[in-house]
Amino acid sequence: MVKKVSILGSTGSVGTQTLDVISHYPERFEVEGLAGGYNIPLLLEQIERFRPRKVSVATKEAAEQLRAATKSDVQVLYGEEGLHEIAAGTDAELVVTAIVGSQGLKPTLAAIDAGKHIGLANKETLVSAGHLVTELAQRRGVALLPVDSEHSAIFQCLNGESRDRIHKITLTASGGSFRDRTREELADVTVEDALKHPNWSMGAKITIDSATMANKGLEVIEAHWLFGLPYDQIDVLIHPESIIHSFVEYVDYSIIAQLGMPDMRVPIQYALTYPDRMATPSERLRLSDVGKLQFREMDFDRYPCLRMAYESGRTGGSMPAVYNAANEVAVERFLKGEISFLAIEEVIAKVMDKHSPVPAPDLSAILEIDQWAREEARSLD
Repeated sequence: MVKKVSILGSTGSVGTQTLDVISHYPERFEVEGLAGGYNIPLLLEQIERFRPRKVSVATKEAAEQLRAATKSDVQVLYGEEGLHEIAAGTDAELVVTAIVGSQGLKPTLAAIDAGKHIGLANKETLVSAGHLVTELAQRRGVALLPVDSEHSAIFQCLNGESRDRIHKITLTASGGSFRDRTREELADVTVEDALKHPNWSMGAKITIDSATMANKGLEVIEAHWLFGLPYDQIDVLIHPESIIHSFVEYVDYSIIAQLGMPDMRVPIQYALTYPDRMATPSERLRLSDVGKLQFREMDFDRYPCLRMAYESGRTGGSMPAVYNAANEVAVERFLKGEISFLAIEEVIAKVMDKHSPVPAPDLSAILEIDQWAREEARSLD
């Protein structure tokens, strides 16, 4: 059976790796739609190789440029309507949501509403609107298949087990670019320093989030919604080698962990082939070569972005959306050289302090609050 797939964010890190996995099994997968941003040369290569029926780009100008350059009869769309069409308007059975940031929320909801299963690589969707996404997925009978390595690991460790027998789940964290630096040593770090992740190849935003540990905070909130667990049952542990991707501890204190090389193609492929497993282009893990694995307790004073994520999750309602939006803008400002690395956490804290949480916001309220948080984060010195 051929599985039809659409990808939101096909020119980004997860999107390109998803297509790499698909390229190894052309008899198993068919690409229905691709949504990229502004990277026209790469999107042209993807169109030529995978022959999607529909493609979307960010702007009308980019769409005109793409139409003029491609020899394919692919339908070229753009903007929010184009994203919606790639998400919900193709024959795809599975939509991989790999757009970075909260712009993935509306197309993901559209895909779920259209009955598409979701390969979830956009954690901000569940962070901003977890109650809406999970309720709609349940109502439509749609599977939310995690693509993040940590959530994929938990998902795999739960196979065949009873959820009410979980004692705790633990998400592992590499510690990011600055895991061996003190807070005092972070005052003058550069963008170039922050983008040197020791283990993973990821986009700029996620790499910065790994250095602040905001990324792990977003994953904690995402895990709360994916696995239906309270925050007291979700731990984070620093594991520099990124070999144990996460683990589950059961009530008998047995621990089941998922191990592998730090290669995003493995969890991506599992989401694509679930419940089946297939050979992977990834390098095989040899524990004898690794030698030893290290672990460190999480220090919430060292990583206040993670502490604030827990606080926003426990507060609930609209607060996680505010946390996410403020972080996105703060990271964007850091990458542009407008603020220092440590100012990222200051921006998040100030915006959260200004917000009065709404208990159960609908989509329009979430989008309005998201916009307010972004404006606040941009206005702070």
